[in-house]
Amino acid sequence: MEKSEKIFIAGHCGMVGSALTRALESRGFANLIKRDRSQLDLGDDAAVTTFFAKEKPEVVIFAAAKVGGIKANNDQPVEFLLENLRVQNNVIAAAHENGARKLLFLGSSCIYPKLAPQPIPESALLSGPLEPTNEAYAIAKIAGVKLCQAFSREYGANFISAMPTNLYGPNDNFDLETSHVLAALLRKAHDAKKGGAHELVVWGTGTPRREFLHVDDCASACLYLLEKYDSPEIINVGCGEDVSIRELAELICDVVGFDGELSWDKTKPDGTPRKLLDVSKLRGLGWTPTIPLRDGVARTYEWFLKNVAR
Repeated sequence: MEKSEKIFIAGHCGMVGSALTRALESRGFANLIKRDRSQLDLGDDAAVTTFFAKEKPEVVIFAAAKVGGIKANNDQPVEFLLENLRVQNNVIAAAHENGARKLLFLGSSCIYPKLAPQPIPESALLSGPLEPTNEAYAIAKIAGVKLCQAFSREYGANFISAMPTNLYGPNDNFDLETSHVLAALLRKAHDAKKGGAHELVVWGTGTPRREFLHVDDCASACLYLLEKYDSPEIINVGCGEDVSIRELAELICDVVGFDGELSWDKTKPDGTPRKLLDVSKLRGLGWTPTIPLRDGVARTYEWFLKNVAR
């Protein structure tokens, strides 16, 4: 990418979008087009069409989405499906219509079947039933992938799709009603420590295994793919290592300094038994992550203390 190119990050205020903005600005990219939700409603087809016609971004990074943990996905399938479909359809179509040179669509590891082979290769897409608790979100993301591939096949558009694993870091959502597991556990451990609790209750059995990637590593991988990758075939973005939810909870309690007991609410769902991505394709291109999980959690907790807890 040229430093002077116009780059639009859809969702630049979110966790992933803000990490991408930091990464681009630190590398000297100054021509970033920024619109928050109050300035541009990505769900409004006419507004998106007008914006793209006026600004004509050369590179588009789609990092906007309605996201949430198991509870939010389970409680609001209509909203997760409709809102994500609407926003991604508007942006992808407008990018093509206004001559964007390249588009990166950020999907999710949720697109893969519940019982996919582990680690999950890109070829596992659509090979089995999805995890029911996040099916609506997964279907929306799969539709986004297929739309990008359709534009590539029909019009030769250089639209690529990356599937990140579970992400965490600055600007994560720490609301216990809607957050993902790592942020939720960090918030619970902090509150338990502050409240002098002797016990921390965690959903499920603690046995499911998950892979976690710091959002700054994800941003680094995305910029690498924008430079090095031009295939319409999806590509996984992760670290290639996983931990059990129990191990994660113990690590977070250690970082936060909560020394009470962990207890497990086995009436709550575990979700997918294991979700580890096969990242050999990305490794083969020459990219590897640089932030170990413990360091990443410690950095995230520092950010939480400065920006959320106070």
